[in-house]
Amino acid sequence: MSCSLARPLDSVTVSSSSATVSGFGSIPEAAPASLCTREPHVPADRLVAEMVPPPRFDSVRFDTYLPDPNQPSQTEAVRVLSGFAAGLGGAHATGAGRRGFFGFGKAKAKVPAGPRGVYLDGGYGVGKTHLLASLWHATPAEPSLKAFGTFVELTNLVGALGFQKTVQTLSGHRLLCIDEFELDDPGDTVLVSTLLGKLVDAGVALAATSNTLPGKLGEGRFASVDFLREIQGLSAHFRSLRIDGEDYRHRGLPEAPAPYSDEEVTKAAYATEGASLDDFPHLLDHLARVHPSRYGALTDGLKAVCLTDVEPVPDQSTALRLVVLADRLYDREVPVLASGLPFDRLFSEEMLNGGYRKKYFRAISRLTALARDAERLVKH
Repeated sequence: MSCSLARPLDSVTVSSSSATVSGFGSIPEAAPASLCTREPHVPADRLVAEMVPPPRFDSVRFDTYLPDPNQPSQTEAVRVLSGFAAGLGGAHATGAGRRGFFGFGKAKAKVPAGPRGVYLDGGYGVGKTHLLASLWHATPAEPSLKAFGTFVELTNLVGALGFQKTVQTLSGHRLLCIDEFELDDPGDTVLVSTLLGKLVDAGVALAATSNTLPGKLGEGRFASVDFLREIQGLSAHFRSLRIDGEDYRHRGLPEAPAPYSDEEVTKAAYATEGASLDDFPHLLDHLARVHPSRYGALTDGLKAVCLTDVEPVPDQSTALRLVVLADRLYDREVPVLASGLPFDRLFSEEMLNGGYRKKYFRAISRLTALARDAERLVKH
């Protein structure tokens, strides 16, 4: 199966007539969408407007986070972050940039005592993004004065607007939340660290999570130590919060479903409104032609992603692109139905033991959760 069997989403029409597809009889004639035919272009103003928690985390709050009773650090993190959010109310810390929350002008306010940043340290699946998004929601400021995005999205914003314009755009914010700070990219780390320094000087509060540096294979406290070292002069502005625990996506849940047949995946794609259908190797090739900053736009409007012939990714560059796509699908709660190999066999042992280990395990965890969500698409 190739990508040409599916249509772009905007060309799909609703029809009451049916067609016969070899192997599974009468199904709606409208073909599913194809990710491989999409080459989205995202304007800079959309990049700014979309710096909010993704759909999966739109309704999360501190009181919807369920701390593991065996992990007291999780309860402590909620307490500390709730207090941190409450301390961000009132006028902008420097009185610069934008008007106060109630619109009474630019009265200069004293910068609150204590760290103006918080770093959430922990393994994948312990709820760091849930807590980061809850902090964004709990901060008493209108959405236009708060920004939330991944490290990649922030670097893409700098690329789209330029450094000085990005500083100007974000300087009036109360809070900037950065998910998945990319410690493994030295160049971008320096760029973003410089940007954060400018924002701290402007009174913007910061919150971040990060990955683990290449070669740091343990889950321990490596990420916290490395994060504070990499941001160097900014480290004094951050309080580190350790969040211990197991991957919540698999706590007490059934094992991920086994892959389906090509015929089952194809039938489900045709029967599901808003689904896409692609051959996995072709999709991997297409991802190389689309900048990762556009992977979110690549999935616009999709209700499900159906993949045939899933096989191990061939190299690290391809694997890292797939990680970004998995993150965007997970953020948007798009179920993934697949044939071929199960998702826990996507990455080689060498990859799973290498410097990007944490990213690959996160991708497996998230794709497994989305595969579980996709079970409802298959009609038995």
